[in-house]
Amino acid sequence: MHLSLQNTAMALAVFAGLLGCAPQGPDVTRDDPEVALSYDGVETRLLDGDLVNFHVEMSQAQAAADVAAYAECAAAQYTLIRGYGFARHLRTTIDFQGGVWRGDAIYTISPALPRGLKTIDAEVVVSNCEENRIPTV
Repeated sequence: MHLSLQNTAMALAVFAGLLGCAPQGPDVTRDDPEVALSYDGVETRLLDGDLVNFHVEMSQAQAAADVAAYAECAAAQYTLIRGYGFARHLRTTIDFQGGVWRGDAIYTISPALPRGLKTIDAEVVVSNCEENRIPTV
């Protein structure tokens, strides 16, 4: 693909303009007491060879994405524990009842990068989880 100098300059200008489109609102961090997420446990089940089911539970989550991130962190650490380097997300279902969030996620784990769009590098994800203070298995 070949872009002219004019097209490149235009693309950079558009990109720079989009950087200013971030939503404005109060700064909320995981350090704020109002956002003190409670990670209440992970249950791991090996279903078949490389197919693993993770049940996570938490309270004080702000959205379903918090629950999915918790499940992904558990899957990444489990992948490393089993001596593999990669996982592929198959599905996650999330339920909220009585103030408790529950996630049910299934991943495949493998030593090499699996085919598919929703793959994770377990070492990178575990590192991100530690930075964001999301517990792993």
